[in-house]
Amino acid sequence: QVQLVESGGGLVQAGDSLRLSCSASGRTVSRYTMGWFRQAPGQERAFVAGISWNDDNTDYADSVKGRFTISRDNVKNTVYLHMNSLNVDDTAVYFCAARTGSVVIVAWRDYDYWGPGTQVTVSS
Repeated sequence: QVQLVESGGGLVQAGDSLRLSCSASGRTVSRYTMGWFRQAPGQERAFVAGISWNDDNTDYADSVKGRFTISRDNVKNTVYLHMNSLNVDDTAVYFCAARTGSVVIVAWRDYDYWGPGTQVTVSS
């Protein structure tokens, strides 16, 4: 099993940047396809970005393409989400997730392990 913990969330203004980190323990993230999801109050958990374990192929939700970048550091056993040009619609709890398959999947139910989440709030 792998244990995941997110960090880096906070309160920022529209247009600012943030970097979220997902630190893993128990197993190396290099053997998992990793995803970032977010959930706003009253909404379904939604896919944000993902990176596959075998070829580092990435995928993004249309709403964040060109603004967010997912990356991994296998030495630090950490996955990052770099978020630029934040807007109020990006306000949500952000979750890191891992799945054992090699393909990035957008459905949150296909991920096996989850972190507790970190709050990102963007003010106008």
